[in-house]
Amino acid sequence: MSQPSAAVTESGTASVTVFAAPTSWIESDAVDQCHQVAALPGMIHVAGLPDLHPGKGAPIGAAMSSSVLYPLLVGSDIGCGIAVFPIRLKRVVPEKLAARFPDLDVPLDPEADADDPAWSVVDGDTAAAIPAGHRDSLATVGRGNHFVELARVGPVLAAAHAERLGLAEHDLVLIVHSGSRGFGERILREHTEVHGAGPAADPAAYLAAHDDAVRWGSLNRRLMAARVAYALGAEPLPPIVDECHNLVEVRDGAYLHRKGAARGDGRDVLIAGTRGTPSYLVATHAGPEANYSVAHGAGRKMSRADALRRGRAKHTVEELRRTPVGSVVVCGERQLLFEEAPTAYKRIEQVIGDLVEHRLATPIATTIPLVTYKTADVGSADQDARRDRRKRGRR
Repeated sequence: MSQPSAAVTESGTASVTVFAAPTSWIESDAVDQCHQVAALPGMIHVAGLPDLHPGKGAPIGAAMSSSVLYPLLVGSDIGCGIAVFPIRLKRVVPEKLAARFPDLDVPLDPEADADDPAWSVVDGDTAAAIPAGHRDSLATVGRGNHFVELARVGPVLAAAHAERLGLAEHDLVLIVHSGSRGFGERILREHTEVHGAGPAADPAAYLAAHDDAVRWGSLNRRLMAARVAYALGAEPLPPIVDECHNLVEVRDGAYLHRKGAARGDGRDVLIAGTRGTPSYLVATHAGPEANYSVAHGAGRKMSRADALRRGRAKHTVEELRRTPVGSVVVCGERQLLFEEAPTAYKRIEQVIGDLVEHRLATPIATTIPLVTYKTADVGSADQDARRDRRKRGRR
């Protein structure tokens, strides 16, 4: 059986391959960005995944190999990723559980919040466990497409893989999508203020800071999952999946940059749909043509401005708080509700279909949203208290 064809082109000395069907939603601007990246000095190969869309300075949904390290190709949210945690609850009523989610805009501080039970997921001294000692915004979700979601496992599509992960249909999981918050942004800013979009002058120094941010992002996800588990009356459990999709690794003597692309070399990955559609757990087996990478989500098909404009004309706020699959959305910011509406994204089924067609991944199971948390619903009387706690967390 022959491998499905992907769109392969040459750009200077670097090749560009887009792993998507001709009928898939891939913007020409995103493909143009792939070719712009491929023209950079030292570039070897650019792989565009089926969630490919335009980004700031580099395409999102792409894996890019080069003999030169370019921090801009990783972006500011180094270590951003998605983790999946099993959770055991006795009774599931989405509306009631949504009201019990903690305020994940308020950070945890290892000293001021030393008695918070979420620290139980950290071994040893909590302050020492924080990479680079960066406390700002720890255990918070952030904005944009970040979320924490309580979901139910849907139909199992690959029984052996599901059994390996300890999952069965109707099990509950927490899905946490977030990254290194201001830490990664600071690392990129320190580079761009001196070197702009150019390569890292000291790759070893950048990689050391980068690795701290990747570890910080993973700790951030674990702490948020623990906060939510305790708030819902459950004991936190270790993740069965925790894969970041904004990172660089040294592989085969080259720098492999991923921006919105998950590691696909035999790992299990949660590929996020939208808050109104299923997500997919997949087992990956991507090779060098795809730069050992897979998609990280559905991928945007509308800019935030377009989603806001079209959404306001088509939906009410209350309509967006209850999704087509019956789940509840916790989001106190109206603009964010519209910007992140399910209609702003590509069809997750098409993205997964393209991965399967190109033999990059095998679907294991779907996850169906029950409660998706974006940012807390709070009244004006709570704003000052939340602001004070956020300031305290930045000290």
